[in-house]
Amino acid sequence: MNEGPSIPVLVLSGFLGAGKSTLLSELLTAPEAERTALVINEFGEVPIDHDLVSIGRSEASGQKGRVVTTSGCICCSYGSDIRSSLHELLDVENRMNGARLARVVVETTGLVDLAPVVNQLIPGGAPAFGLRDHVVARRFHMAGCICVVDVTSVERTLDEHFECAKQIAFADVLVLTKGDLFAGDISHVIGQLRAINPVATIVDRHGRGFDVANVFEPRIYAPSNLSGDVDDWLALERVLAEEGRVPAGNDAPRHGRIRSFSLIRNSSVTYAQLSLFLELLKNAAGTRLLRLKGIVSVEGETETPLVVHAVQHNMHPLLRLDAWPSADRRTRLVLIGHDIDPNAVEKLFDALSGEGKSPPSGKTLALAVAVAVLFLGIGALLCLVLPRLLSHAA
Repeated sequence: MNEGPSIPVLVLSGFLGAGKSTLLSELLTAPEAERTALVINEFGEVPIDHDLVSIGRSEASGQKGRVVTTSGCICCSYGSDIRSSLHELLDVENRMNGARLARVVVETTGLVDLAPVVNQLIPGGAPAFGLRDHVVARRFHMAGCICVVDVTSVERTLDEHFECAKQIAFADVLVLTKGDLFAGDISHVIGQLRAINPVATIVDRHGRGFDVANVFEPRIYAPSNLSGDVDDWLALERVLAEEGRVPAGNDAPRHGRIRSFSLIRNSSVTYAQLSLFLELLKNAAGTRLLRLKGIVSVEGETETPLVVHAVQHNMHPLLRLDAWPSADRRTRLVLIGHDIDPNAVEKLFDALSGEGKSPPSGKTLALAVAVAVLFLGIGALLCLVLPRLLSHAA
């Protein structure tokens, strides 16, 4: 096999809901994205981001970016998923009739700890354990690290989630998003970012002259050029891995009490049922709901599904699609939360949608939802929601 030149790999990070998939979708409409392959990593067992990215892809542009989706957080499994995915892309390249991949973009989960990921991609990082890893080391090299920063929430996120600070520190390019929604002092936010990473290039997604292709242009990525903390984190990760103290194949140890779970349904729901479920979940979980995303089949309009997005207590308007982005037409919702009981959310959704049974009576519906909300820990909310539930069920 003719190996050819080493293929540049760019890592795309950013905390939950910062806008990574939106930025990636924009890249795929650019002419420069030709022969760009994607590896989309997700925190959880059900892949949804590959559909959400394809929604923004312009078919008219002719871009058919290859997508490899990995389940489970790649920073929690010694990076084995990313090496496996890159090796798989070599098989894709071999079927491209002599064409070469121009670049690979790895979109990480919003909770990623970049230290173990970067160690898999740089010389002298994590050791190779087999022929596959040696092949990947020869054929790929890290050529940039982009971090997407939501300026409307980054201050709060930095206070509550250390992963956010590490993602910013490892980046050589910081892309500011949602500046059009920000009423505060952007210079103060930039000052906070500079305190963490004094050398990264900072660009505004909504600024004049923003060029998404330039953000993803391969370059030389050297952790030693960043803050001293980055080298220390990489060294610590190598030591922990050698001692067998890095969690493998399990998201819980690294990410504490944050967990991902999914709701998958073959049947459709009504628009009213979906709206009420989202409203109750938002009010009950509040900021403990770190991320909600998915695609929903709506009764009576099953050919044009709805896309759901929420970041903490901010629920985005529902987006109607012209068609399903893939052959999978099930309702799929992925939730990432802190101290949220998946069983309670399941009961809430089933009570509202009547999954697997005839529509419940008003009293049964109210009781089921009351139990679910109590499990979510917001008992005081019942006096506000029960009258509305009964009216919806009547």
